[in-house]
Amino acid sequence: METREIPPAHFLIKIESFSLLDSYETKKFAAGGYDWRLIINPNGDDNDKDCEYVSVNLAMADTSSLPANWEVNALFSISLFNQISGNYLSSLGVRRSFLGMKSQWGLSNFISKKILLDQSNGYLINDTCVFGAEVFVIKREAVTEYLSLKKDVIPYKRDWTISNFSQLGDYFDIIFNSVINIRKISLDPRGNGEGTGSHVSIFLYYLGSERVEACYTICIKNQVNDEPKKRTGKSTTSKIYSRSCRLSTNWFSGGTSWYSSQPAWGWPTFIELDTINDPKKGLVVNDSCLLNIEISLQALAK
Repeated sequence: METREIPPAHFLIKIESFSLLDSYETKKFAAGGYDWRLIINPNGDDNDKDCEYVSVNLAMADTSSLPANWEVNALFSISLFNQISGNYLSSLGVRRSFLGMKSQWGLSNFISKKILLDQSNGYLINDTCVFGAEVFVIKREAVTEYLSLKKDVIPYKRDWTISNFSQLGDYFDIIFNSVINIRKISLDPRGNGEGTGSHVSIFLYYLGSERVEACYTICIKNQVNDEPKKRTGKSTTSKIYSRSCRLSTNWFSGGTSWYSSQPAWGWPTFIELDTINDPKKGLVVNDSCLLNIEISLQALAK
């Protein structure tokens, strides 16, 4: 309980001849878009004259118009006016969920009869007292998230033969289907960003709406001795990929992450142009290269 000077925001009731009161349900009052009532029991919730406390409850009124399985979350307080000090004795804010099966909440021990009936305390003078209430409905605006960690997931694997490698333009895109919506690989034969003019750049694109963590590997196979040029990474998100046997952990959502507007992640310096174009390396044979990816889902968040 607390003492405050400000009156309750939504309802006040003055009761004369309180000693004659058995139990009373007030008229309706509106707060937070709903109708409410106070239920005042001078002899407690069980209407037992031997009860030492006055109970006051808050109840929703006219719930018949509410939809099935309705639920109203509210923060409320109940007050009693001190006619000597001019202050209000108020319960601390009580949070409750009002439901079809439980549309009434309150304080069974709001104030003891001994304190109330003692006029020197100021709550009941000339058998008159004033109760009040304020109700603030809590709207459901909470953001929820679902996180599922994956174990022993069968990886997604694909191989492509890229022909006419020397004649490719600035970008060569491959669209493919995978269960985690990492569905596009983009190869830049002339490099991108820090790899421009010196490296082949490769990026993976995430085209989904959730956030995913993925382990992935990209290889350009050696067609002579079958030793692929490999980049491996771990990304935590819808589109994140790491490079050169390094691990990277990042989360993405939709087409962008919270810190970056880039829709793809990969390696601007995947492999040097001098290396991939060297016939002795076996990475491009008859103007064709073999590209391989392997992706494993580690976690899904939405």
